[in-house]
Amino acid sequence: MVLAGLAAGLLIAAVTAPVGVSGAVFLLPVQLSVLGVPSPAVTPTNLLFNVVAGPGALLRYRREGMLCSSLARRLVAGTLPGVVIGAVVRVFAVPGAAVFRLLVACLLMPLGLWLIARTLRRPDQHLPAVQPSPRTITGLALVVGIVGGIYGIGGGSILGPLLVGRGMPVTQVAPAALASTFATSLVGAAAFALLSLAGSGDIAPDWYLGVACGLGGLVGGYFGAHFQPRLPETALRLMLGALAAALGVLYAVQSLR
Repeated sequence: MVLAGLAAGLLIAAVTAPVGVSGAVFLLPVQLSVLGVPSPAVTPTNLLFNVVAGPGALLRYRREGMLCSSLARRLVAGTLPGVVIGAVVRVFAVPGAAVFRLLVACLLMPLGLWLIARTLRRPDQHLPAVQPSPRTITGLALVVGIVGGIYGIGGGSILGPLLVGRGMPVTQVAPAALASTFATSLVGAAAFALLSLAGSGDIAPDWYLGVACGLGGLVGGYFGAHFQPRLPETALRLMLGALAAALGVLYAVQSLR
């Protein structure tokens, strides 16, 4: 199981890191369906994956001079308090997993398809994009942080398509989204570890599996970030849109089971 987690983390992070997605959203179904991680322990295990895997891509982006500190600070300011709220909700008043999967599907499928359609338009067909204000970005990050705390997913899968679709370049959004995911996952994993001391059941993360998946993601994320500057903006936008749409389809299928 540990080797399977290592391989899964490496492959997923290599594909998702170039567009600012930690890969935890794709790892979550693998942990539930293939690796058999119980709920709610799957949430902090996924957060632990982000903590271990995150520095790989972030180190590479920092070396390339691509980490936008101002955007990262705005995202962290929203997601940090959100993930703590989400962790408390997950342990004491969690909504049904089927409802969550359906909501994610309804959000990400049209969002991904919209981003693909917008990217494929001819240059003269593009509508002028109005970039979100700093207050809007922080508010959006707060909501995404709560969702991440409840379900242990990286906020980049939601923040990335939204911010890029509003006209921000992938090369700016991706490193900041990963930085936010790393910071909030660190706080979220710690919150679950503390809550496990006061609660009962499978609340604490599966430390061995989380670290194994994270080590794979550490390597995969580094190489994924290495190749990002060599990919054209159009390709990155299409990749982000395709990942969002594919994730929406995946969760839609799971919610109907």
